[in-house]
Amino acid sequence: MNLDKVIAGFFIILAMTINFGFFYGDMDSLEMHSKYELFAAIIINIIATTLKLGDKTQMGSVLLATSLVADIQLIAAAVIWTVAEYAYTIDREIIGMIISLSGGALLANITSVTLYVGETIKSKR
Repeated sequence: MNLDKVIAGFFIILAMTINFGFFYGDMDSLEMHSKYELFAAIIINIIATTLKLGDKTQMGSVLLATSLVADIQLIAAAVIWTVAEYAYTIDREIIGMIISLSGGALLANITSVTLYVGETIKSKR
């Protein structure tokens, strides 16, 4: 068993599940979406991204790209939420942007997990 692969797989899958936990809920209300869960999703995604930095293969490049997309979208969601909270008012449009950005990050994380599982299956043959 390769401990590095276990740790990387753990953080890749954890990033996806925490992101899903934030994304799941009513699209019209931020009460169903915790800012702490969004923060945790950002931190876990950044950790997963740093674990993918050392891989020099083509698959490693694609996995890194999906992770960077998720990072950018989650950070953008947090910035929009913060600016709206303190500089503007949070309306349905802002809520929709925050949830949509986290949904895009979730899709990137699902792609990353799918590729990771596919790479793992391929390496066993």
